[in-house]
Amino acid sequence: MFPYTDMSTSAICNAIQLALEPWADPARAQGMAAYMKGHFSYMGIATPQRRAAVAAVMRELKSASAKELLAIADALWRLPHREYQYVAIDILSKYSRSLGSKDVPHLLTLAQKKSWWDSVDGLSGAIRDILQCELPSNGKVQVIMDEALEHSDLWVRRIAMIHQLGWRDDTNTERLFRYAKQLAHEQEFFIRKAIGWALRDYAWHDAGMVAGFLEENKAQLSALTYREAGKHLERLQTG
Repeated sequence: MFPYTDMSTSAICNAIQLALEPWADPARAQGMAAYMKGHFSYMGIATPQRRAAVAAVMRELKSASAKELLAIADALWRLPHREYQYVAIDILSKYSRSLGSKDVPHLLTLAQKKSWWDSVDGLSGAIRDILQCELPSNGKVQVIMDEALEHSDLWVRRIAMIHQLGWRDDTNTERLFRYAKQLAHEQEFFIRKAIGWALRDYAWHDAGMVAGFLEENKAQLSALTYREAGKHLERLQTG
């Protein structure tokens, strides 16, 4: 049983390992690794099982400081199986209100380690919540994403492109469309997909504005981006 009086990073990580190890399934692990094109090793634990297994440990982190949460995430990131990175993302997402924009650079650094769409998009969700929560008190908080858009690492640029997913009325449309145009020339699949995803998401809030942007910039956008952005557009405009 986890000694809850010991809240050190090593104790938390040991508790998480002990909670997950009984659920390891080598047969499932092979399929999960194959799905991720062999980039990572897996224990073979499905998401519902993983979250249930570590729920008790997660609850003990409700009073953890930002420094403690980030240290735990870093430690989990160093562990060999992908499930540990997923737990780190769950922790950062669940306790995003304990973090602030000052911690976003740390999360962007983490996104550049063991990078693939699953971890990057998970970290993006935590960053999204942090920035939206701070937006009412700090109208310039998104400047950090302006800087991320210029980053040499494609995964950091992807986070910048999708950081407003689900923001609806809070969406800074000038940034959304400027980012889309700035990244439109890139050949990278994950960037082109991200542009389409961000535009499609905002179309649920304002289909007309997205339709106008697509029409005006069709020549600059890749076919993938244009297709992704317009997936539900006709239905949204007529419905």
